[in-house]
Amino acid sequence: MITIIVLTAAAFLGGALNALAGGGSLVTFPALLFAGLNPIDANATSVVALFPGTFSSVWAYRRSILGITEVSVTGFFLLSLFGGLLGALLLLSTPSSVFAGLVPWLVLFATIVFAVGNFAPLGAIRRFKLGPRGALAVHFIISVYGGYFGGGIGFLMLAALTLFGMRDINAMNGLKMALVGVMTLTAIAAFVVADVVRWTEAFPMLVGSVVGGYVAAQGAQRLDQRVIKGFIVVLGAGLTVFFFWRGV
Repeated sequence: MITIIVLTAAAFLGGALNALAGGGSLVTFPALLFAGLNPIDANATSVVALFPGTFSSVWAYRRSILGITEVSVTGFFLLSLFGGLLGALLLLSTPSSVFAGLVPWLVLFATIVFAVGNFAPLGAIRRFKLGPRGALAVHFIISVYGGYFGGGIGFLMLAALTLFGMRDINAMNGLKMALVGVMTLTAIAAFVVADVVRWTEAFPMLVGSVVGGYVAAQGAQRLDQRVIKGFIVVLGAGLTVFFFWRGV
């Protein structure tokens, strides 16, 4: 019972973090390790547990998502499907140690890009804006990473959306959650077929992530955008230190 309570609370917090900025797997993945799962099963179960919370957050952000004009939402969705599946297949067929070693550097890079993209003068940022083809190529790479491991995926996604020219944090968060949901959908299919999901632990976490994601998404839209952006940078720095210190 204590384990179930801890896992449900971790999923609630993980869903809330994902709705605000990303990094929910930093909470759910260690919690599942604490429950006795091996790293591969913990990773797959964490992805499944946070999945419903993704779409509860998308529903809360739906009005902001409908106003997006900076990127091709349809193109991003298709790339998320294929990239997420490819990443999951890579995870199931190759050792994750090499890629896991890159995670701290990826989170650090994403945090720096997001901070510069949102707090530097707009005139300087526009010089580095990616074109439509560059945006699609970068998003495909991020989608593969999301299907492979996904730690810090929210920061990478927000950083990329900044380079794509987006500035509305609510629209960015909503699109980020929708795309992460799509890429993990195909990854989950691969995990289920490979039988690496621990459903006993996953089911109570599903409920926690849905509630946490929706509550946080609703509250985030009432906050000053500068506060949310600052929180994202601080959380990104904390994730970077944690990954360098403890590894993945």
